[in-house]
Amino acid sequence: MSSKNKVALTLPDGSVREYNGPVTGMTLANDIGPGLAKAALVIVVNGEQWDLSREIEKDSNVSIITNRDDEALEILRHDAAHILAEAVKELWPDTQVTIGPAIENGFYYDFARDKPFTPEDLERIEQRMKEIVERNEEIIRTEMPRDEAVKFFRDMGEDYKAEIIASIPSNEPITLYRQGDFIDLCRGPHLPSTKYLGSDTFKLMNVAGAYWRGDSNNEMLQRIYGTAWRTKKELNAYLTRIEEAEKRDHRKLGREMGLFHFQEEAQGSVFWHSKGFRVWIELERYIRARLREDGYNEVKTPQLMDSKLWEQSGHWGKFRENMFVVPDMVPNAEGEIEVPKDARMMALKPMNCPAHIQIFKQGIKSYRDLPIRMSEFGCCHRNEAHGALHGLMRVRQMTQDDAHIFCREDQIIDETKRFLRLFAQVYDDMGLSEIKYKLATRPEMRAGSDETWELAEKALAEALTASGLEFEYAEGEGAFYGPKLEFHLTDAIGRTWQCGTFQLDYVLPDRLDANYIGQDGERHRPVMLHRAVFGTFERFIGILIEHYAGRFPLWLAPIQVIVAGITSEQDDYVQSVFEKLQAAGLRAEIDLRNEKINYKIREHSHAKIPAIFVAGGREAENNTITVRRLGSNNQETLDLSDAINKLVTESIAPDKR
Repeated sequence: MSSKNKVALTLPDGSVREYNGPVTGMTLANDIGPGLAKAALVIVVNGEQWDLSREIEKDSNVSIITNRDDEALEILRHDAAHILAEAVKELWPDTQVTIGPAIENGFYYDFARDKPFTPEDLERIEQRMKEIVERNEEIIRTEMPRDEAVKFFRDMGEDYKAEIIASIPSNEPITLYRQGDFIDLCRGPHLPSTKYLGSDTFKLMNVAGAYWRGDSNNEMLQRIYGTAWRTKKELNAYLTRIEEAEKRDHRKLGREMGLFHFQEEAQGSVFWHSKGFRVWIELERYIRARLREDGYNEVKTPQLMDSKLWEQSGHWGKFRENMFVVPDMVPNAEGEIEVPKDARMMALKPMNCPAHIQIFKQGIKSYRDLPIRMSEFGCCHRNEAHGALHGLMRVRQMTQDDAHIFCREDQIIDETKRFLRLFAQVYDDMGLSEIKYKLATRPEMRAGSDETWELAEKALAEALTASGLEFEYAEGEGAFYGPKLEFHLTDAIGRTWQCGTFQLDYVLPDRLDANYIGQDGERHRPVMLHRAVFGTFERFIGILIEHYAGRFPLWLAPIQVIVAGITSEQDDYVQSVFEKLQAAGLRAEIDLRNEKINYKIREHSHAKIPAIFVAGGREAENNTITVRRLGSNNQETLDLSDAINKLVTESIAPDKR
């Protein structure tokens, strides 16, 4: 135990440094070594991040965050937002600042300004930010009473900032940070000075509109987005990834490849073109085969069901605002459609689970019948906000590769392990084998007892461990009725996607009165495992388009091969090749247009056709074909039968290999 005047700081390695009185994080860093002092950004005191300049007055556990640590990113981005605000205020002093947090991959700041920011303005702002960084302005923390802070900002003409502070309880200390002549409300922590950000580690990206405090009844502000990283190398890698992502945008490629389109008259619903629907059909055939192998029985349930069922399940109270609801209208005596006073409310299903329980309840089930694995390609509807819709990634009408497993408690772990094997196999087949697993635990608002949640979370953790899988906990992010497994996938350019789901549920079988006869002759509730592999077909196809940049593997490509002739003299041979390809089961098309062959090749390559069969006079004479592959400038001339057999072998779907 330290004496009254001394402060003992315990480092992560267990070593202890003692000081005769209060000590700052910067002093500690200097004592440890000049290298650490140069790299240090903030100090962590008993789990809380502090500025290096703050004095530690009592014994504490401490660690120092440097530029090498992942935790540094949020701090750097937060400082970048403050430097952005300072730059805007220097260039346009009448502009009011509001809020500016760090976000994933960057930061933003909202400004109140009558004149819109232009791309040229962003260039000026970014240049001024670099100047502020080079000034090496010290970032100084101060505290101020709440009411004094309100007056301080109001006197400066910063009404938005004053409104924020006025909403803070009067007994809470208000922390302000000053850099140069700019001062802002902030909890901190911050870097020691602006120089620590680095002038080549950030970039402003774009301007968007944002309502004050996110309320559409409030005034519209201008939000400037930026990105910031630890090093110039990281920044350049991110910008390259963004550029690549724009090239891979599924909406752009969907148009270019003729896969699908959207239009105002059906917002959030997809118009699948023939080529796009071929991808859908092949994926559906593939996953149906995998499910059949794994013991699932496919069912089909209604899209429109009485609100009574949703009230019993609990979805009516939880998801009512996201459901499309219609009254049960009938014709009156005059033949006119009207809504009776006692009309029952009907809803388009947003999920399939209550309907599957209705099938389970038909007839008496024995413990010997379990597990029952019930699958459905269920069309669901969710009333997503217009602003949230995003191509195939966020739609209102979706089809899920949904399934529910009804099992006994003693079968939970085995069924979970079985699903984990299926999931890993499917995603490996799809070329998405880098998976991170998370176990999402009980949320604050939930159904069911703590005892049940404890059992459910323990079972999922045990199944993951028994499967040899490392996982993280996502505390408080489970479904309202049970814990769930999250699957985070990494695509070809390093982006992560959350696909599929697995949820353990004791609640719905109880609410909807599902039961089976146990070995003891008594009625028991089954456990319900909600699971999907793809999630929704729409979103999964969007992810595949971007992962492959439209260059689908041959088994999944909507058109696998195009046959093109060099001149019209080869038309008959081209036609015969096309017929042989179709007879071999390949998805082929023919190009007999009166265009130069190089033009045809460029056009079909742009449309991401995997293989182009080119026929000239020599090929027609020798019964051969010249093959060009997407992404290659090379070509080879093969015997026609060999070329077709080669494509047939390559196009075999993973479930048939």
